[in-house]
Amino acid sequence: MLKLSDYDYHLPEELIAQFPPKVRGTSRLLVPKAGEIYDHTFEDLIDYLEPGDRIVINNTRVLPARVFAEKETGGKVEIMVERLVSETEVLAQIKASKALKPGQKVIIDGKPLLEMVDRDEAFFLLKTINGSPIATILETYGHLPLPPYITRSDEELDQSRYQTVFNKEEGAVAAPTAGLHFTAEFLERIKAKGIDVTEITLHVGAGTFQPIRTEDLNEHQMHKEWINVPQSAVDDIVATKAAGKRVIAIGTTAVRALESAALTGELKPFVGDTNIFIKPGFEFRVIDGLLTNFHLPKSTLLVLVSTLMGKSRIEEIYQHAVNARYRFFSYGDSMLLIPSLDQK
Repeated sequence: MLKLSDYDYHLPEELIAQFPPKVRGTSRLLVPKAGEIYDHTFEDLIDYLEPGDRIVINNTRVLPARVFAEKETGGKVEIMVERLVSETEVLAQIKASKALKPGQKVIIDGKPLLEMVDRDEAFFLLKTINGSPIATILETYGHLPLPPYITRSDEELDQSRYQTVFNKEEGAVAAPTAGLHFTAEFLERIKAKGIDVTEITLHVGAGTFQPIRTEDLNEHQMHKEWINVPQSAVDDIVATKAAGKRVIAIGTTAVRALESAALTGELKPFVGDTNIFIKPGFEFRVIDGLLTNFHLPKSTLLVLVSTLMGKSRIEEIYQHAVNARYRFFSYGDSMLLIPSLDQK
């Protein structure tokens, strides 16, 4: 049995980053290489990339997905959007003294703007009352949905720093955090070295923060997230592989999108939902490595990186990061995980 309790580690609370670094791109970078572990600054990443390599970035844009509202009776309601269903509908988690019922209206800034339509276990289906785009309501009244382990309210700096510089496609409710380290200037330096850059999309859902509730990992049901791996990305990646060069995913979201598009055994264009759970026994068909931040204990993403690098090696890496006082999670530091680089 794959046991959840085997994917745990002790993290001092003060190592959870509550703010981004003052200057984007000045975080630290941990690199396991040839059985050792090296401490760098993020811009040293370029020294580990070779001409002809390809990095794959997630161009999703984070919606201001947390909305504070009221019921018609005056009771407080907090809405946390999970995902857009259509232009006028969303699935959301709702905090309220009593659960909303179908037909109940949600009042935002004194106006009835949303109606509860249906419920699917932990999620509520809401639609706009007047047919206006849900994205417009969120942009007008929403707050950026900082992760639950950031114990402060969102501030003005988060408007830019909780978005990547390459965000384009609106639909995420959490940032693809490995991408937060990149500046436009650093991306240009990467390209100037002859390293190719490919964009794909995975709209990160709030389910990414949901804990695993089963001790047997094989019983865990992953949340769904929408991805788009276009034909152009497939062509680029196939060409890189054919040339004997490496494909490095920027973030676990890029990994999940790419590997979902290759589940048939061959990388193909894919648009739609994925609930892929990468755990021991999984065969990586696309990526040769991964740039990522540090993940929560007992999380699906810790299982993912353990599957890529080996569980005992990840335990060594995380222990080193704790001892060296790396900053953890969304606004924290990063690591470059390339299994072939770490072979002795």
